[in-house]
Amino acid sequence: MRASHPITSRKSQQCSGGGGRYHPWSCAGRYWAVAVDRITSPKLNFIFGPFDKTEHFLNYGQGFHSNDARGTTIAVDPKTGNPADKVPALVKSKGEEIGVRTERIPRLQSSLSLWQLSLASELIFLGDAGTTEASRPSMRRGIEWSNCYLPYSWLLVDFDLSLSRARFTDADPAGDHIPGAIGRVASLGATAKDLGPWSGNVHARYFGPRPLIEDNSVRSQSSLIFSARASYKVDAGTSVNFDVFNLFDRKADDIQYYYASRLQGEAAPVNDIHFHPVEPRTVRLAIVARY
Repeated sequence: MRASHPITSRKSQQCSGGGGRYHPWSCAGRYWAVAVDRITSPKLNFIFGPFDKTEHFLNYGQGFHSNDARGTTIAVDPKTGNPADKVPALVKSKGEEIGVRTERIPRLQSSLSLWQLSLASELIFLGDAGTTEASRPSMRRGIEWSNCYLPYSWLLVDFDLSLSRARFTDADPAGDHIPGAIGRVASLGATAKDLGPWSGNVHARYFGPRPLIEDNSVRSQSSLIFSARASYKVDAGTSVNFDVFNLFDRKADDIQYYYASRLQGEAAPVNDIHFHPVEPRTVRLAIVARY
Protein backbone atom coordinates (compact mmCIF):
# COMPACT_ATOMS: atom_id res chain seq x y z
CA MET A 1 0.00 0.00 0.00
CA ARG A 2 1.38 3.42 -0.97
CA ALA A 3 0.21 6.90 -0.09
CA SER A 4 0.01 7.86 -3.75
CA HIS A 5 -3.19 5.82 -4.11
CA PRO A 6 -6.15 8.27 -3.92
CA ILE A 7 -8.68 7.76 -1.17
CA THR A 8 -12.13 7.00 -2.59
CA SER A 9 -15.62 7.53 -1.18
CA ARG A 10 -16.22 4.00 0.10
CA LYS A 11 -16.86 3.39 3.81
CA SER A 12 -15.64 -0.17 3.97
CA GLN A 13 -14.40 -2.75 1.54
CA GLN A 14 -13.41 -6.35 1.90
CA CYS A 15 -11.51 -8.24 -0.74
CA SER A 16 -10.64 -11.89 -0.57
CA GLY A 17 -8.96 -14.19 -2.97
CA GLY A 18 -6.51 -16.93 -3.39
CA GLY A 19 -4.46 -18.81 -5.83
CA GLY A 20 -3.19 -22.24 -6.54
CA ARG A 21 0.19 -23.01 -8.00
CA TYR A 22 1.22 -26.14 -9.83
CA HIS A 23 4.91 -26.30 -10.71
CA PRO A 24 6.75 -29.08 -12.54
CA TRP A 25 10.56 -29.20 -12.44
CA SER A 26 12.97 -31.22 -14.53
CA CYS A 27 16.75 -31.32 -14.49
CA ALA A 28 18.78 -32.95 -17.22
CA GLY A 29 22.35 -34.09 -16.90
CA ARG A 30 24.15 -37.03 -15.40
CA TYR A 31 21.19 -37.61 -13.08
CA TRP A 32 17.89 -36.74 -14.75
CA ALA A 33 14.78 -36.29 -12.61
CA VAL A 34 11.37 -34.64 -12.47
CA ALA A 35 9.58 -33.13 -9.45
CA VAL A 36 6.06 -31.70 -9.06
CA ASP A 37 4.74 -29.53 -6.22
CA ARG A 38 1.48 -27.69 -5.46
CA ILE A 39 0.57 -24.90 -3.07
CA THR A 40 -2.44 -22.67 -2.29
CA SER A 41 -2.16 -18.96 -1.44
CA PRO A 42 -5.28 -17.47 0.24
CA LYS A 43 -5.45 -13.68 0.66
CA LEU A 44 -7.77 -11.30 2.52
CA ASN A 45 -7.86 -7.47 2.48
CA PHE A 46 -10.02 -5.06 4.52
CA ILE A 47 -10.26 -1.30 3.94
CA PHE A 48 -12.28 0.95 6.29
CA GLY A 49 -13.07 4.54 5.37
CA PRO A 50 -12.60 7.18 4.36
CA PHE A 51 -13.25 9.03 7.61
CA ASP A 52 -12.13 12.67 7.43
CA LYS A 53 -9.92 11.89 4.39
CA THR A 54 -8.38 8.92 6.22
CA GLU A 55 -8.77 5.18 5.72
CA HIS A 56 -7.47 2.14 7.55
CA PHE A 57 -6.42 -1.16 6.03
CA LEU A 58 -5.73 -4.69 7.17
CA ASN A 59 -4.15 -7.29 4.90
CA TYR A 60 -3.39 -10.99 5.30
CA GLY A 61 -2.00 -13.39 2.76
CA GLN A 62 -0.01 -16.50 2.12
CA GLY A 63 2.52 -16.90 -0.66
CA PHE A 64 5.61 -18.87 -1.52
CA HIS A 65 9.02 -18.87 -3.08
CA SER A 66 10.59 -21.66 -5.09
CA ASN A 67 13.89 -23.37 -4.40
CA ASP A 68 16.60 -24.21 -6.91
CA ALA A 69 15.23 -26.90 -9.23
CA ARG A 70 18.43 -28.90 -8.87
CA GLY A 71 17.83 -29.27 -5.14
CA THR A 72 14.23 -30.40 -5.64
CA THR A 73 15.19 -33.27 -7.95
CA ILE A 74 18.58 -34.33 -6.62
CA ALA A 75 18.99 -37.91 -5.46
CA VAL A 76 22.75 -38.37 -5.72
CA ASP A 77 25.50 -35.85 -4.96
CA PRO A 78 27.31 -35.44 -8.32
CA LYS A 79 30.64 -34.78 -6.58
CA THR A 80 30.72 -37.65 -4.12
CA GLY A 81 28.19 -40.10 -5.55
CA ASN A 82 26.53 -40.38 -2.13
CA PRO A 83 22.76 -40.08 -1.58
CA ALA A 84 21.59 -36.48 -1.19
CA ASP A 85 18.55 -35.00 0.54
CA LYS A 86 16.01 -33.11 -1.56
CA VAL A 87 14.60 -29.70 -0.62
CA PRO A 88 10.92 -28.78 -1.04
CA ALA A 89 10.11 -27.20 -4.37
CA LEU A 90 7.73 -24.55 -2.97
CA VAL A 91 8.22 -22.88 0.42
CA LYS A 92 5.26 -21.33 2.26
CA SER A 93 5.26 -17.70 3.42
CA LYS A 94 2.68 -15.84 5.51
CA GLY A 95 2.31 -12.08 5.81
CA GLU A 96 0.18 -9.59 7.76
CA GLU A 97 -0.07 -5.79 7.49
CA ILE A 98 -2.07 -3.13 9.31
CA GLY A 99 -1.92 0.55 8.53
CA VAL A 100 -3.49 3.92 7.88
CA ARG A 101 -3.52 6.15 4.81
CA THR A 102 -4.48 9.81 4.96
CA GLU A 103 -4.87 13.03 2.99
CA ARG A 104 -5.88 15.24 5.94
CA ILE A 105 -2.93 17.57 5.41
CA PRO A 106 -3.49 19.54 2.20
CA ARG A 107 -1.33 18.45 -0.75
CA LEU A 108 0.14 15.54 1.26
CA GLN A 109 -0.64 11.84 0.84
CA SER A 110 0.87 9.76 3.63
CA SER A 111 0.65 6.14 4.80
CA LEU A 112 2.03 4.29 7.80
CA SER A 113 1.96 0.51 8.16
CA LEU A 114 3.19 -2.27 10.43
CA TRP A 115 3.91 -5.63 8.85
CA GLN A 116 5.41 -9.03 9.45
CA LEU A 117 6.44 -11.87 7.15
CA SER A 118 7.29 -15.43 8.11
CA LEU A 119 9.08 -17.84 5.81
CA ALA A 120 9.31 -21.58 6.26
CA SER A 121 12.79 -21.39 4.73
CA GLU A 122 15.09 -18.51 3.78
CA LEU A 123 17.22 -18.50 0.65
CA ILE A 124 20.90 -17.84 1.48
CA PHE A 125 23.54 -16.91 -1.10
CA LEU A 126 26.52 -19.24 -1.49
CA GLY A 127 29.55 -17.30 -2.63
CA ASP A 128 31.65 -20.16 -3.95
CA ALA A 129 28.78 -21.66 -5.95
CA GLY A 130 27.27 -18.33 -6.99
CA THR A 131 23.78 -19.59 -6.19
CA THR A 132 21.33 -19.86 -3.30
CA GLU A 133 20.42 -22.68 -0.96
CA ALA A 134 17.42 -23.41 1.23
CA SER A 135 18.10 -22.37 4.81
CA ARG A 136 16.31 -21.95 8.14
CA PRO A 137 12.81 -20.58 8.92
CA SER A 138 12.59 -16.86 9.62
CA MET A 139 10.44 -13.96 10.78
CA ARG A 140 10.68 -10.37 9.54
CA ARG A 141 8.86 -7.45 11.16
CA GLY A 142 8.91 -3.81 10.23
CA ILE A 143 7.33 -0.40 9.80
CA GLU A 144 7.00 1.59 6.58
CA TRP A 145 6.23 5.28 6.17
CA SER A 146 5.49 6.68 2.69
CA ASN A 147 4.83 10.30 1.75
CA CYS A 148 4.00 12.20 -1.42
CA TYR A 149 3.88 16.02 -1.15
CA LEU A 150 2.81 18.46 -3.87
CA PRO A 151 3.74 21.94 -2.61
CA TYR A 152 3.25 23.46 -6.07
CA SER A 153 1.58 22.24 -9.25
CA TRP A 154 5.01 21.82 -10.84
CA LEU A 155 6.89 20.27 -7.88
CA LEU A 156 6.50 16.81 -6.35
CA VAL A 157 8.47 15.62 -3.30
CA ASP A 158 8.40 11.99 -2.14
CA PHE A 159 9.94 10.43 0.96
CA ASP A 160 9.90 6.76 2.04
CA LEU A 161 11.34 5.17 5.17
CA SER A 162 11.44 1.50 6.12
CA LEU A 163 12.71 -0.06 9.36
CA SER A 164 12.74 -3.83 9.81
CA ARG A 165 14.05 -6.63 11.98
CA ALA A 166 14.86 -10.01 10.41
CA ARG A 167 15.73 -13.11 12.43
CA PHE A 168 15.89 -16.87 12.04
CA THR A 169 13.31 -18.46 14.32
CA ASP A 170 14.98 -21.79 15.11
CA ALA A 171 17.76 -22.42 17.62
CA ASP A 172 21.24 -22.65 16.11
CA PRO A 173 24.65 -21.89 17.71
CA ALA A 174 25.64 -20.05 14.52
CA GLY A 175 23.29 -17.18 15.45
CA ASP A 176 19.87 -15.85 14.45
CA HIS A 177 20.72 -12.91 12.15
CA ILE A 178 19.87 -13.31 8.45
CA PRO A 179 22.87 -12.47 6.26
CA GLY A 180 22.14 -9.59 3.91
CA ALA A 181 18.87 -8.49 5.58
CA ILE A 182 18.84 -4.67 5.56
CA GLY A 183 17.36 -3.02 8.65
CA ARG A 184 17.02 0.57 7.39
CA VAL A 185 16.12 1.85 3.92
CA ALA A 186 15.19 5.41 2.96
CA SER A 187 14.63 7.37 -0.22
CA LEU A 188 14.04 11.05 -0.96
CA GLY A 189 13.21 12.57 -4.31
CA ALA A 190 12.09 15.82 -5.90
CA THR A 191 10.56 16.09 -9.36
CA ALA A 192 9.98 19.32 -11.27
CA LYS A 193 7.68 19.19 -14.29
CA ASP A 194 5.77 21.39 -16.72
CA LEU A 195 8.54 24.02 -16.82
CA GLY A 196 7.89 24.70 -20.47
CA PRO A 197 9.61 21.86 -22.35
CA TRP A 198 11.85 21.10 -19.35
CA SER A 199 11.48 18.67 -16.47
CA GLY A 200 13.87 17.01 -14.07
CA ASN A 201 14.35 15.12 -10.84
CA VAL A 202 16.89 14.41 -8.12
CA HIS A 203 16.77 11.20 -6.07
CA ALA A 204 18.67 9.93 -3.02
CA ARG A 205 18.75 6.30 -1.84
CA TYR A 206 20.04 5.11 1.53
CA PHE A 207 20.79 1.51 2.50
CA GLY A 208 21.70 0.92 6.14
CA PRO A 209 24.30 -1.57 7.40
CA ARG A 210 23.33 -5.23 7.51
CA PRO A 211 24.72 -8.46 9.01
CA LEU A 212 26.92 -10.55 6.72
CA ILE A 213 27.06 -13.57 9.03
CA GLU A 214 24.59 -15.20 11.40
CA ASP A 215 26.26 -14.10 14.65
CA ASN A 216 26.32 -10.42 13.48
CA SER A 217 30.08 -10.19 14.10
CA VAL A 218 30.68 -8.93 10.54
CA ARG A 219 28.52 -6.16 9.09
CA SER A 220 28.40 -4.27 5.83
CA GLN A 221 28.85 -0.53 5.38
CA SER A 222 25.89 1.76 4.73
CA SER A 223 25.54 3.59 1.42
CA LEU A 224 23.98 6.85 0.23
CA ILE A 225 23.73 7.36 -3.52
CA PHE A 226 22.29 10.31 -5.49
CA SER A 227 21.09 10.43 -9.08
CA ALA A 228 19.62 13.17 -11.27
CA ARG A 229 17.83 13.59 -14.61
CA ALA A 230 17.08 16.54 -16.86
CA SER A 231 14.60 16.07 -19.70
CA TYR A 232 13.70 18.27 -22.68
CA LYS A 233 10.53 17.67 -24.67
CA VAL A 234 11.21 18.33 -28.34
CA ASP A 235 7.66 17.59 -29.49
CA ALA A 236 4.70 15.38 -28.56
CA GLY A 237 6.57 12.20 -29.44
CA THR A 238 10.24 13.05 -28.87
CA SER A 239 12.26 13.93 -25.79
CA VAL A 240 15.93 14.08 -24.79
CA ASN A 241 17.00 12.75 -21.37
CA PHE A 242 20.29 13.47 -19.63
CA ASP A 243 20.99 11.23 -16.60
CA VAL A 244 23.77 11.33 -14.04
CA PHE A 245 24.13 8.23 -11.86
CA ASN A 246 26.09 8.36 -8.58
CA LEU A 247 25.94 12.13 -8.82
CA PHE A 248 28.62 12.85 -6.20
CA ASP A 249 30.87 9.92 -7.21
CA ARG A 250 30.59 8.28 -3.79
CA LYS A 251 32.72 5.23 -2.96
CA ALA A 252 30.43 2.46 -1.75
CA ASP A 253 29.43 -1.12 -2.47
CA ASP A 254 26.24 -2.29 -4.17
CA ILE A 255 26.43 -5.64 -2.39
CA GLN A 256 28.67 -7.38 0.13
CA TYR A 257 29.04 -11.04 1.13
CA TYR A 258 31.16 -12.81 3.71
CA TYR A 259 32.53 -16.26 2.94
CA ALA A 260 35.76 -18.20 2.60
CA SER A 261 37.86 -17.86 -0.55
CA ARG A 262 41.40 -18.65 -1.53
CA LEU A 263 43.69 -16.42 -3.55
CA GLN A 264 46.74 -17.52 -5.47
CA GLY A 265 49.58 -18.07 -3.06
CA GLU A 266 47.41 -18.60 0.01
CA ALA A 267 47.90 -21.86 1.84
CA ALA A 268 44.26 -22.16 2.94
CA PRO A 269 40.91 -20.45 2.35
CA VAL A 270 40.34 -17.22 4.28
CA ASN A 271 37.01 -15.79 5.47
CA ASP A 272 36.65 -12.27 4.13
CA ILE A 273 34.20 -9.71 2.72
CA HIS A 274 33.55 -9.96 -1.01
CA PHE A 275 31.86 -6.99 -2.67
CA HIS A 276 30.70 -5.38 -5.88
CA PRO A 277 31.50 -1.65 -5.88
CA VAL A 278 29.03 1.00 -6.90
CA GLU A 279 29.58 2.23 -10.42
CA PRO A 280 31.49 5.55 -10.49
CA ARG A 281 29.76 8.71 -11.66
CA THR A 282 28.18 7.84 -15.00
CA VAL A 283 26.33 10.02 -17.50
CA ARG A 284 23.82 8.89 -20.12
CA LEU A 285 22.23 10.81 -22.96
CA ALA A 286 19.13 9.28 -24.50
CA ILE A 287 16.75 10.29 -27.26
CA VAL A 288 13.28 8.85 -26.72
CA ALA A 289 10.84 8.68 -29.62
CA ARG A 290 7.21 7.53 -29.21
CA TYR A 291 5.09 6.58 -32.16
